[in-house]
Amino acid sequence: MPRRTAPRRIPALPLALALALLLLLSLVGGVGLGAAGVGWGEVARFLWAGLTGGTVHAPDAASYTIVWEIRLPRVLLGAVVGAGLATVGVAVQAMVRNALADPFVLGISSGAAVGANAVILLGAFAGLGVWALSVSAFASALAAMALVYAVARSPHGLTPLRLVLTGTALAYGFEAVTTVMVFGAARGEAARSAMMWLLGSLGGATWARLPAAAVTVAAGWAWLHRRAGALDALALGDETASALGVRPARLRRELFLVTAAVTGTVVAVSGAIGFVGLMVPHVVRMLVGAGHRRVLTVAPPAGAVLLVWADTLSRLLFAPAELPVGVVTAVVGVPAFLLLMRRGGGHAFGGR
Repeated sequence: MPRRTAPRRIPALPLALALALLLLLSLVGGVGLGAAGVGWGEVARFLWAGLTGGTVHAPDAASYTIVWEIRLPRVLLGAVVGAGLATVGVAVQAMVRNALADPFVLGISSGAAVGANAVILLGAFAGLGVWALSVSAFASALAAMALVYAVARSPHGLTPLRLVLTGTALAYGFEAVTTVMVFGAARGEAARSAMMWLLGSLGGATWARLPAAAVTVAAGWAWLHRRAGALDALALGDETASALGVRPARLRRELFLVTAAVTGTVVAVSGAIGFVGLMVPHVVRMLVGAGHRRVLTVAPPAGAVLLVWADTLSRLLFAPAELPVGVVTAVVGVPAFLLLMRRGGGHAFGGR
């Protein structure tokens, strides 16, 4: 039999730098493309005016608003959310030692959907104004996290099997509550908005929503990157991790809190965008290997680039109408993922 050679790996740092450059170009492309015709020269002028505090004349005010107040915060939020989902995908797959896990396997996004739809369909928390949706979604995500933790916890800590089973079961329960709310509400624009949120949308992006999401994602990534060695040990099994000085139950509990906080934050501002947290970690492992320090270096910019272009396509395909961005990530991502898995020869989640 011929010897099976390991696939060649790409150095993580040069790949991350290349993706960062691609992300910068993608941000500019996302700002320049849209249903409203704004020339590239005007886009550059408006961006420069916004960055430097320059003056924009009255005839250009509408185009400036489109570029600076609508498109730019949207593409930046898309980059933050994509990076956050990819980062959390790496963490969840390490936590439950399951290559099929993604940020939503713990039921947190389904819990956030209950709070979001309470605002959209029932008018709850109307006194919070524009913050009602984000605050309600984040609060219900935290409540879902607390419930999953309380049910999954055992005298031996948080085991992977109990986490997956508990999160999956409660996710079905949360989805049932959301379905009842949708069917019980009056049809019309509210039901359409609820569907858009359930499938993911960056249409509500504003400058005010960016800082909290960016800080939470950055803090979660920094913590995970610092614990990359412990994640490598955990991936080898609890017994091996314990022999290497890692406390699996404690580490899993910390991972649960970090992933819940990041997932709750990004879901609160973008809705339930699927497939990014599942696909990106797999693709990155195929390219750089399974070491978590390398994966966590490359996955965030890869997720950011993916979601920026997915959102751009969602705005362009049926302009001026919008597709939910989660539909685009699935339609584009599924065949690409299957092709890469086929070419990867089964090395997607193993081997360094």
